Amino acid sequence: MADSLASQIITAIGGPENVRSLTHCATRLRFELADASKVDQNALEHMKGVLGAVPQSGDRFQVVIGGGVATVYENIMHLPEMANAGAASASGEGQKSNADVKAEARSKARGKVAWLDSFFEYLADSFRPILGVLLGASIIIALVNLLISLNVIPNDEASAGWVFVKAIWKGVFYFLPIMVAYNASKKLKVDPWLGGAIMAILMTPQFTSLIDAKPTTCVENAALGTKSCTANIFGIPMALSDYSGNVFVPLLMAAVLALVYHGLKKIIPESVQLVFVPFFCMIIVGALTAFIIGPIGVWVGNGLGVGLAWMNTHAPFIFAIIIPLLYPFLVPLGLHWPLNALMLMNIQTLGYDFIQGPMGVWNFACFGATAGVLFIAVRDKDKDMRQTALGALAAGLLGGVSEPSLYGIHLRYKLVYKRMLVGCGLGGVVIAVLGWLFPSVTAAGQTVHGVTTTAFAFTSLLTIPVFDQMWVYAVSIAVSFLTSFFLIITFDYRTPEQKAEVLARAAADQKAAAPAVEAKEAAPAATTATATATATKTEAPAAAAAATTVVNAPVAGHVIALDETGDPVFASRALGEGVGIQPTDSEVVAPVSGVLQTVAETGHAFGIKTDDGVEVLVHVGIDTVKMNGEGFAVKVKADERVNAGDPLVSVDFAKVKDAGYSTTTLMTVLNTAALTSVTPKTGIDVKAGDEVIDIQR
Repeated sequence: MADSLASQIITAIGGPENVRSLTHCATRLRFELADASKVDQNALEHMKGVLGAVPQSGDRFQVVIGGGVATVYENIMHLPEMANAGAASASGEGQKSNADVKAEARSKARGKVAWLDSFFEYLADSFRPILGVLLGASIIIALVNLLISLNVIPNDEASAGWVFVKAIWKGVFYFLPIMVAYNASKKLKVDPWLGGAIMAILMTPQFTSLIDAKPTTCVENAALGTKSCTANIFGIPMALSDYSGNVFVPLLMAAVLALVYHGLKKIIPESVQLVFVPFFCMIIVGALTAFIIGPIGVWVGNGLGVGLAWMNTHAPFIFAIIIPLLYPFLVPLGLHWPLNALMLMNIQTLGYDFIQGPMGVWNFACFGATAGVLFIAVRDKDKDMRQTALGALAAGLLGGVSEPSLYGIHLRYKLVYKRMLVGCGLGGVVIAVLGWLFPSVTAAGQTVHGVTTTAFAFTSLLTIPVFDQMWVYAVSIAVSFLTSFFLIITFDYRTPEQKAEVLARAAADQKAAAPAVEAKEAAPAATTATATATATKTEAPAAAAAATTVVNAPVAGHVIALDETGDPVFASRALGEGVGIQPTDSEVVAPVSGVLQTVAETGHAFGIKTDDGVEVLVHVGIDTVKMNGEGFAVKVKADERVNAGDPLVSVDFAKVKDAGYSTTTLMTVLNTAALTSVTPKTGIDVKAGDEVIDIQR
């Protein structure tokens, strides 16, 4: 029986003994490994059920699964071989908990500024566990708005039914501060229930009723349309605010709580810590939060919201274009969390958010690129990519989750970004223009240039109805989606080598299936064997003459084995068996007669298919694609027929060397797997046109 996906992942990651600890987020398995060099990344990336494999700094590694990550995680943790994973070493070190591993990860600087990396990881881990409920609530909001717009249900907020439906999703956002406080406290190794309990103090009916207590003074905030009140508590003034939906306050509170909590644990005897650490924390941090941290958090959130709102009002074009262009770089680094926090803060303070509209433009440019990849995968019969792209597209269009697309496809094929960014920019221009020409009006009667929403929504097809000026938003995301889609299917997302590898793999799969078809056809053909014997004998010499039995050297030089070329991809034979030639001449010619299926724009790669189906790749130099055609004079075009010995390209190899790249010219038979044998002749000096590879059909 085939190994389960869980077993395959553990094998490819280096075995259970290589796993120090494992956690997961919304879409990814996060491994802390003993030795990251033991990971078989290629096996992971081609594994059915895995969307991508992403090495991290140090010995950390991520495996992108998608929406089913929790199930895969549980299956891995229940594997018998994982029972002792990360167990005590010879030194006596015990198995590390998730919190221990995350603490270590926080101490490792992924960038040049360690504390900045730690800050963003703190933000990310405070939000990741609640993404599911946020997504669920956003879809409920979207469906309710859709039903209202279609007049299926009345927009009657006084009815009991409407109040109940609103409570279903409102509970998530109202009590969001408690959820964030729980996660943030857990991240900082503090009892998470203590963090949640302290944040809950500010959300009790008793606390909110202080606004009506005496003596209390209130001041209207014209800019935000809110009211600020101050109560007198034992002679000390306390600023009162509505903390529902606030995310900055619990983040600040958890940081202060961590200092107090760990400080108390150092001075209070362990035997009574269970009682007195929470007791003092609730009194000290509870008071600090109510009098100082809460007002500061509200002030910071309001300030950032007002600043961005000012930019959206006075420079809407810049704002609407820069957001979708920034997100493709922020999301892979986890730097988008501050913006997510601001969206929630905008809704809580302004009553609406204006960031999610431009953010949706980026998301749909991302999904459009994935749709283009899916189209090409179906066309090229690339089963692995078809599965990856289909899962990523479904997660994006229905859930608004971009990570499966990013980690499963876009970051593996860097040409995707060039196409996708055009969609991001064009969609941003459209939403900027239409948002200015057709402004929206908020519930408070304010006119806002741009697309707004009163709900925190994952930007998917299902959440389109939550946006004001819905048609403006729909047109903008459609432009971004279609632009990325058509650019991908027009210009492809792969380098010539990557495309050749896929085509070779598809051809090999077809060849493997061919014997079964031939066997079925053989029986009827047997009855006519005698009648056609003479004709067959007559045609045999012609067929033999057309068969490709050798591949010639494309350039003069010294022939070496692929293992000696220094290119791990070619050395792995993923692109078939072949040779490397250290050139002594500048002229590169066709090694066989056939049709040019691929001619790289940069002139460094050529794919030729002979009349009898042998597919040959000529790759001039290593990493020379980065020269962007400098020093390469291409003499042929794609789909052109060439004869063996016809010039393909003239290369200034001196310029290649000066640029720091290897001049070794590699040549492989891409569909080696479909042939009986492909035998290279190495260790010899040749002229262009000399035989260097023997083929048996």
